[in-house]
Amino acid sequence: MYNFDLVRPTSIDEAVAALGEEEAQPLGGGQTLIPTLKQRLAMPSKLVSLTAIAEMKGVCKTDDNALAIGGGTNHATVAQEAAADFPGLAHLAANIGDPAVRSRGTIGGSLANNDPSACYPAAALGTGATIKTNKREIAADDYFQGMFATALEEGEIITEVRLPIPEASNYQKFEQPASRFALVGVFVAKYADGVRVAVTGASNDGVFRWSEAEAALSSDFSAGAVDGLSTPDGSGMISDLHGSGDYRAHLVKVLTKRAVAAAS
Repeated sequence: MYNFDLVRPTSIDEAVAALGEEEAQPLGGGQTLIPTLKQRLAMPSKLVSLTAIAEMKGVCKTDDNALAIGGGTNHATVAQEAAADFPGLAHLAANIGDPAVRSRGTIGGSLANNDPSACYPAAALGTGATIKTNKREIAADDYFQGMFATALEEGEIITEVRLPIPEASNYQKFEQPASRFALVGVFVAKYADGVRVAVTGASNDGVFRWSEAEAALSSDFSAGAVDGLSTPDGSGMISDLHGSGDYRAHLVKVLTKRAVAAAS
């Protein structure tokens, strides 16, 4: 690592002010940033830790039947506190990484980084979540803009994520055994006005919605409704030593069926 200064503001305003300084970078749980620093792929002069900001932590159900989660809330807390109202999300959070990762990693950090194989982007896009920052509110459909790319501006902090609670939901992940990231992950959420299906880990463009499956499942919410669908085009999928694009495309359909069956 290179030398850097570390500050731990206790409020969002203090954090925003610190991030306004030259070469300052936010630090959430550090599960992505710290390894990057160790490899000397990033060289910030100042890290602004968000771990001491109490107003960015916690999980609560809102009056409009959504789950509001502070951007600094770790995965273990989401897994525990979302279980009663949103078991599909709790299941997702409980299977991210290992206990050490779940105790440090945060939902805001995951969404800000937007790793193409991360789990939370599928939940956010699959529920039509709203990402709240210190400046504005961003709909999930507008937030994700490609691999590692988001609508966040320089110095903008995710303060809260608000996910509408579905009638039924489930997340199925085919893990890459070494990293426990999703080789492919599918989040399915059923609402009164239709079904949303979001896929992570598969596409070169990052997390995406499988619209054909959404239409079929909105008419018939059963695993069999997916049988007649063509799999997404493998040419647009990630192809690496862990699996070809065609293999990932095949997994999208398999995991969608499993998620629907588990949610029904």
